[in-house]
This record gives sequence, C-alpha cells and structure tokens, in this order.
Amino acid sequence: MPSYGRTDVAFVRGDGVYLYTQDDKQYLDFGAGIAVTALGHSHPHLVAALREQTGRLWHTSNLYHIPQQQRLADRLVSNSFADTVFFCNSGAEAVEASIKLIRKYHSTKGHSERYRLISFEGSFHGRTLATIAAGANEAHRAGFGPKIDGFDSVAFGDIKATLAAVTDETAGIMVEPVQGEGGIRIADPVFLSELRALATENNLLLMFDEVQTGVGRTGRLWAHEWPNIVPDVMSSAKALGGGFPVGACLATNEAAVGIVPGTHGSTFGGNPLAAACANAVLDVVLEPSFLKRVVETGNLIEREITKIAADYPSIIQEIRGIGMMWGIRCVIPNMDLVKKAFEKNLLTVPAGENVVRFLPPLITREEHVQEAVEILESCCKELV
Repeated sequence: MPSYGRTDVAFVRGDGVYLYTQDDKQYLDFGAGIAVTALGHSHPHLVAALREQTGRLWHTSNLYHIPQQQRLADRLVSNSFADTVFFCNSGAEAVEASIKLIRKYHSTKGHSERYRLISFEGSFHGRTLATIAAGANEAHRAGFGPKIDGFDSVAFGDIKATLAAVTDETAGIMVEPVQGEGGIRIADPVFLSELRALATENNLLLMFDEVQTGVGRTGRLWAHEWPNIVPDVMSSAKALGGGFPVGACLATNEAAVGIVPGTHGSTFGGNPLAAACANAVLDVVLEPSFLKRVVETGNLIEREITKIAADYPSIIQEIRGIGMMWGIRCVIPNMDLVKKAFEKNLLTVPAGENVVRFLPPLITREEHVQEAVEILESCCKELV
C-alpha cells in the first residue's frame, strides 16, 4: 500500500554506521532506522546471538515460560525503577499496554470513572487509534473517524495547564522526556519534577514514553535518569532489540496491580528470538564505559553542529538535543536539508518544528562525526 513516501533507494547490507546499495554505494547512517539500530548494522555480538537462537527455538507463545524473556525482564527491572515488565512487538504496542495498565489500575482500585490521560502538544505515541488520540497531530488523526475518547492534550511544559486539565476522571499523565517526532524538544527538569508531584498528590500514574529516548539514546539507559524523576509506568521499544521488533511496558508492582491473567496479551511479544536480541543489546549497552562514550560522542556532535549553525544562520536557526539525539531546526524547509544530505550520502530524519534529526548508532566514533559534519557543512554552503 502507498502509505510511505519512500526515498528512492534500497539498501542490501549494512556494516557498523554504514549502509550499502546493490551497486555498493555507501551511505553514512545518521538515522539509525529512526533511532532503532543502536549497535549499528551487523554488530557481531547481536548477529551471533540471533544466529544461536535461530538454531534453537523461534516461538512458543506466552502460554509457556520463556527463559530468555525472563532473563530480559530481570535485567530491565535491575536497571530501572520497575518491578515488572510486559513484552510486545513495537513502541505503539508498548504505549497501548501502558494506557490499558493505567486505566486498569484505577478500575481495580474501585474508580473505573478514572480513565482519562493528559498528554502534550507535539507528542507522538504511535499510530494505533488510541495512540493517535493521545498524540496531538491532526494529520495523523484525519480520516479515521471520531477521536478515541479519554485523552486531554495541553501545552508541553505548561504545568498550570496540566493542573487545570486534571478532573475526577483523570487517571494519569503520559509524557516524552524528549519529544522526538515533535522536533527534539527536551522537557524542562523542573516541569518533569512538577508532573511527578502533581501525579502523586492527585493519585495519578505518571507514564514516561521512552520508545525513542530509551536504551542509551540520551547517554543514560533511560532519559528520565538525567533529572532523576521516577515514573510509575514506562514504554520502551526501538533500540531495545537493535533492529529486531520488540517492545516493553515497564511498571511498578503497584501500578500493575490490575494486570492479571487474561487482562492483556501478545502472541509474539518477547518470543525467544526477540528476547535473545534484546539481551544481546543490553550486553553491550550495559558495559561500564559504553554510555560514557555515548555522552562524549554526543558532546562532540553538539560542538561541531553548533559551529556550523553559527556560520550559516540563513540555513540553521537552532541546535537542540542530548546524547546522540540532536535536532537541527532549519530556517529553510527541513526537507531541503534532508534531501541535500542524502545526495551527499548522509542519511538523516525529519521531524516536527522544521527539524532535521541526527540519530546515529550509539557505536558512532569521532571519525564518523567528522564525516557527517563535513557533509552537513557542504550542504549548507550549497543551500546558501
């Protein structure tokens, strides 16, 4: 179906931070499959883990225990605020599970009237009917009938508007610590702290959508670790499988009190193949020096693209981001810069607010940053 406006290129193999076409044309991948291929392409440890599991067992369903899944859950719990994990196949599914969990919490507590969630303008939570209702993009909702009830959108960063949106029917608050699709908009730590206090005071569950920010993208395993704000529920996906589809809803035991057998499910979620890949990703990301290198490389990206922005104010309006998640807010149409970079074999990703995203694999080294920066500068020169 023609649901994608695809770029006219097809890649047949990948190696590290590079992708290659059939005729062996090389592209520097600073999109990482939209923040998915955290370990780059064909990472030896990830390939070995997948090959080993492929030769053993692919799928049994969640009717039975899955040792690889249990190990993954244990590791996620050990390295997060959470006590328990539900596995699915994507970010949208992880958000859906989070929404259901929040509603079920209040129903279990005897308050089924509390089902509404507060979300924020500029957010993106997925493409299902519920998640496009939670998001604030009318283009994503158009043509799909009445908006699913139960979501109240307010201005991102506005605690007064958030408080005003709380009613007797409010169940929780869902927020991205960094809005990815919205244009790399970083939530103010004070705002997140105020959300935590507001949720606690009003018996609401605070849910962080870390589908794009999680598993090291910002230089911490989870972006909410930077301001040290602890949620009740969190969605994860994208980088979790390093390219293999897997998602997860993480929660405290208290938040998940309503989840019992039959409440929710997934045929494929957390199957042996997906769990093996996610465990392999964690093997690498949880190495003591890995996230430190992500921060260092991210700082280098910031310094270099900030210099270019200063030299080309007619092209670049603003640089914003954290870790390996950077947004170049353009003066010109952002797609002009995306297309020009593509012509020079650099892959980037557009976003809201006229932003071009740099989302390189977390294994990106200094020489790759310099290569990307040289291409970016060349693009700006030509676009001027």
